[in-house]
Amino acid sequence: MKKNMGGLDRCIRIALALVAGLLVYFEMVGDSLSFVLLGVAAVFVITSLVGFCPLYGLLGLNSCSAKRN
Repeated sequence: MKKNMGGLDRCIRIALALVAGLLVYFEMVGDSLSFVLLGVAAVFVITSLVGFCPLYGLLGLNSCSAKRN
């Protein structure tokens, strides 16, 4: 699997997932929105750890600074 995510992109995704988790933890959002936020946060964390975002592949985006052929 080809990585298409750079380090900054990964850090931003982790930070957004952390913010979403804190919003849910401190009950600053409603019940149904909390499930959505936790789902999005889980996707952000997983894609950050793997280094690949399927949506980036579909759109042809690449935030990785590695040399391209």
